[in-house]
Amino acid sequence: MKPPKFSKPFDEGFPEITVRDILVPLFRHRRLVISVFACVCVLAVAFAWLWAAHYYVSTMQIVVQQDRSDPAVTTGENAAVQTAKVVTPDQISSEVALLQGGDMLRSVAESCGLAEGDHWALSDLLLPSDPAKRKAARLEIAAKDLGKTLKVEAERTSRIIDVKYGAVGNPERPACVLNNLSKLYLEKHLQLLRPTGAAEFFAEQTEKYRKELTGAEARLVNFSQEAGVAAPDLLRAGMAQQVALAESSLNTALDEVAADRRRVAVVQAQLANTPERTSTQLHSNAASELLQNLQVTLLAAQTKRTQLLLKYEPTYPLVKEVDQEIAETQAAIAKAERMKYVNETTDLDPTHELLRQDLAKTRADLASQEATASALAGNIRKMRAQMVDLDAKAVQQAALIRDAKADESDYLLYLGKREQERASDALNHKSIGDVALAVPPVVPVLPAFNPMIVLLIGVMFAAVVAVAAGALAEFLDPSFRTPTEVAEVLNIPVLASVPRQGTSALN
Repeated sequence: MKPPKFSKPFDEGFPEITVRDILVPLFRHRRLVISVFACVCVLAVAFAWLWAAHYYVSTMQIVVQQDRSDPAVTTGENAAVQTAKVVTPDQISSEVALLQGGDMLRSVAESCGLAEGDHWALSDLLLPSDPAKRKAARLEIAAKDLGKTLKVEAERTSRIIDVKYGAVGNPERPACVLNNLSKLYLEKHLQLLRPTGAAEFFAEQTEKYRKELTGAEARLVNFSQEAGVAAPDLLRAGMAQQVALAESSLNTALDEVAADRRRVAVVQAQLANTPERTSTQLHSNAASELLQNLQVTLLAAQTKRTQLLLKYEPTYPLVKEVDQEIAETQAAIAKAERMKYVNETTDLDPTHELLRQDLAKTRADLASQEATASALAGNIRKMRAQMVDLDAKAVQQAALIRDAKADESDYLLYLGKREQERASDALNHKSIGDVALAVPPVVPVLPAFNPMIVLLIGVMFAAVVAVAAGALAEFLDPSFRTPTEVAEVLNIPVLASVPRQGTSALN
């Protein structure tokens, strides 16, 4: 008998897979497929209604900002102000780490009663028997579980931090956890931002410098009363002006004294050369009649000589006689004139009298100027001594005023610092910081996952798992199920095949 001829050789490649080839294994292992599908569906229903229907998630969002500017806590007069700046990824990472702090998680677990559940776990056997230690251990375990369950994520390219927490059971528990966590976080953030005790420190310093300022002002008042001087600086300035004026007057007086002394010397010299009296009237009583006769005789002789000279020479005897007569007459006239009587009247010389009066007046002025110069010199010495005393008092008062101003400056400085810290503390109490709770947590009304959708996904997953189970069972089954498999595996021709139903009928 010849082997049957096949349309295709066995070594031409894989056979073509049809829908029948896929569905046949499922029908062949239909019991397994149905069992797996039913079990997974039951688990999906249980998961949807026992977990998904009671799993509530509460969320909140925190925004990191730099809107608040606080002065640095320093004792300087002008404190540096922390101005707004760009939020860096490191700051956001720091805020994320701060939200996951262990102390806050323990406080939240204690406040929301996460460690006070009625459920019992196998790990409770390892807890200490002491109630206080057992409670602390359960609280520590609850805080660790909370840290694992709590999701804190920073959104990319933003300043928003998302915080999520979900739990099965009461929907108020996730909101309680996030509410307490947000309060503790804001308090800790503000506590780290502004050091505690700064307001009390500045208040103490303000009171200290207030007392010192009061003491300095009291010492300044006592100094003015004891010294009897209210403003030594002003008095010293006025005294300096008076001394300058007095020195100017003294110099003027000395100049006038020197001028008067020179004037006295000059006037005395002029008086020595000026006569005390001078002639005012001069009367002469001469022989007037004799003189008149002699003058007539002289005139007649001169006339005669003139007439003779018209006729004779000067050597003529008659001319010579006339010349002799003229000479004798002139001699007689001269002698008569010398024999006159003079009456002279004298009086005080006005120049001498003026010089004498000027000398007396100048001597009086000299004495007055010398007295004035001596008085001015004495007054200048006294005022200089007073200025020295005022200088000492001014130095003492300046020291007291400087101490008072220094105390006042310190007092005002710390008073301003105290008010700054009060304002900062007030802002802290109002939770005004550089982080803000953008979206506060609320009590969830609906569960985080829709049970129907979870159930639908579970059914789909059950179908996939059932198909996978059937395919796995088909893969692990070593028996031949079709003539094609026999021919492919054994590489021998199949002469006949009997279906399972036929075999059962023959039996």
